[in-house]
Amino acid sequence: MARVIACINQKGGVAKTTTTMHLGIGMARAGKKALLIDFDPQGSLTDCMGFPEPDEMEETVADVLLNTVNEISMEKGFAILRHGEGVDVLPANIELSGVEVSLVNVMCREAALKNYIAGLRGSYDYILIDCMPSLGILTVNALAAADSVIIPVKAEKPSMRGLQQLLRTIGKVRRSMNPDLQIEGILPAMVGRTNYNRDVLRALGEAYGSPLKIFDSIPLAVRVAETAVEGRSIYLRDRNSSAAKAYEKLTREVMGYGG
Repeated sequence: MARVIACINQKGGVAKTTTTMHLGIGMARAGKKALLIDFDPQGSLTDCMGFPEPDEMEETVADVLLNTVNEISMEKGFAILRHGEGVDVLPANIELSGVEVSLVNVMCREAALKNYIAGLRGSYDYILIDCMPSLGILTVNALAAADSVIIPVKAEKPSMRGLQQLLRTIGKVRRSMNPDLQIEGILPAMVGRTNYNRDVLRALGEAYGSPLKIFDSIPLAVRVAETAVEGRSIYLRDRNSSAAKAYEKLTREVMGYGG
């Protein structure tokens, strides 16, 4: 049965999409079956995985959610794309914003994604959800569906300020609809070698390092940003880079956590 992991932070630009991409491909490189769900109307993961112009796609996660809440059956693999590095991708586009509005009036609206994923758990080892940068109904759907969460943060003070609010939201979801939801850890990403970054990391550890795991940092690297344009991972772009090795280590840790 698949382990479902949400990559979440209500702030943008903290490497959620890059982390989801490299975790999933890292799992595939380790021989695991992984599905990456783009759960952001911007379609960033879809684009980064090499599927350009997501707004022109006819079948996306928006259709999957609507079909699920309307109890319309779907063929196996409906809307799922195959990436050249061995992972499956459920794409997203701007239509997901319309679905978010529609869900407001739907009974059990927080469970739409969970109900869909229930039918996929037997087909994958891992299902990773790239959440949108907000704490709205779509993000609550992801938290309700997930077994655990990874929280990427940028090594900057503004990125840290929203952590407490995010942790409160996770706590509310845990108490009301998903009591088994776990936090795998906080992931400092795009970390430079400046004194400022080191000070922020130290403050992050002091504030959250006791109750929560702080993963080793993902270094700031131009080559990682370039992978988003190329539609391929850093493992292919620069296998021996510090960023590739950092994502490999993160993947091993997450897989060890999930069994």
